[in-house]
Amino acid sequence: MTNKVALVTGSSRGVGKALALRLAQAGYDIVVNYARSKKAALETAEEIEKLGRKALIVRANVGDVEKIKGMFHTIKEEFGRLDVFINNAASGVLRPAMELEESHWDWTMNINSKALLFCAQEAAKLMDKESGGKIVSISSLGSIRYLDNYTTVGVSKAAVEALTRYLAVELSKENIVVNAVSGGAIDTDALTHFPNREELLEDARTKTPAGRMVEIEDLVNAAMFLVSEDASMIRGQTIIVDGGRSLLV
Repeated sequence: MTNKVALVTGSSRGVGKALALRLAQAGYDIVVNYARSKKAALETAEEIEKLGRKALIVRANVGDVEKIKGMFHTIKEEFGRLDVFINNAASGVLRPAMELEESHWDWTMNINSKALLFCAQEAAKLMDKESGGKIVSISSLGSIRYLDNYTTVGVSKAAVEALTRYLAVELSKENIVVNAVSGGAIDTDALTHFPNREELLEDARTKTPAGRMVEIEDLVNAAMFLVSEDASMIRGQTIIVDGGRSLLV
């Protein structure tokens, strides 16, 4: 693989960083997107460059359409193309539904849902019609089942999965494959913001049929499959990677 480029939003840490590094190992140059921690983004870029690939760092809040357009303009100027877009950046206000305010809703929906639509629009413009492109979003089980304090995030992820289906149909004519990966509870920095973190982790440890919790690499493996040619006939799907946890009450 030569000169192929992948953008991973929110790739300075956690699942996003792991995806960026795996894509670099597979031969992609990487656009490292971050919103707050430049230090973490620089560390990710350094690791990518040690793998022999180029790393472009772009700060952009993907909940802001103008910032999205600016990011893709930078990608076009630097690389002139994009082959893979991983929609990973996420945020959210963790409160019961009856305690939510309009600002909580707007913040979460903008970063988690609106970002996919407007990033996909820009990404498609940089994807070559002949060689095609891949778009993969990271979702979560809160999109299909109730989780305490997860209203805004769960609804936003349900929107991501619905939008995945619409984009898969409309972008197929551009030779772009669109899918999503939904994961069970993973012990990442993001989980530290959950008021019921320990309860979620204990549930995952003791009630996952596979006998262990889902790990970051499990999600990365599924996403890497979806960006491969082996998955070219999988379109508009959300692959659940939870060790079977969602099959139980």
